[in-house]
Amino acid sequence: MPTYNERENLPVAVERLTALGIPDLHVLVVDDNSPDGTGEVADKLAVDLPNVVGVLHRTEKDGLGRAYIAGITKALDEGADVVIQMDADLSHPAEVIPDMLAKLTGTDAGVVLGSRYVPGGSVASEWKWYRKALSAWANFYVNMILRLGVKDATAGFKAWKADTLRAIDVASIKSNGYSFQVEMNYRTVKQGIQIAEVPIRFEERTKGASKMSLKVQLESAAMPWKLLFGGKV
Repeated sequence: MPTYNERENLPVAVERLTALGIPDLHVLVVDDNSPDGTGEVADKLAVDLPNVVGVLHRTEKDGLGRAYIAGITKALDEGADVVIQMDADLSHPAEVIPDMLAKLTGTDAGVVLGSRYVPGGSVASEWKWYRKALSAWANFYVNMILRLGVKDATAGFKAWKADTLRAIDVASIKSNGYSFQVEMNYRTVKQGIQIAEVPIRFEERTKGASKMSLKVQLESAAMPWKLLFGGKV
């Protein structure tokens, strides 16, 4: 769970995760030196829940993809069988995780996406029409170029088998921001590994600010072409 200025949301997110009753659950917070004190909040949670919460402090904010790679690599090094990536802003519904795990362990899928665009999925009612249109276009655009065969190609809520992450050599991924999600999916498909999806309702954050920038959007637009013509970025 990467964080940057999520001090209000993080305790709620951790509480929702621990309430699931998942055996041997470990929550790794990857904080990018948040100026609002999120790192200190995470450290307190780790003290209060020493067998559940861990914290990885990074010295700078250099993108969502880099934060995820750091966290995933640490989780694999610590022997995780399954790695779930999710945002700390409460947009990803923790209560769907048992369904994701059931799909992951009960099928041949190497990764399960929490999908907004399969039957039963939806986005927040607060979303304006142009944001819905942009999201739908982004998924169409990515699938048109890369033929991923999934409904929510840009999803950031995923449950991975550890073997899948090793097969796609996650530590070598160079893309950042939201295009990181697309590159992970592309590598999975290229390895012949199945991607499954379960429906989620994507909620709008209630605290804090969105991290989407023009730079991130431009990188995300260019990434499918780089992958198509260059393989790895």
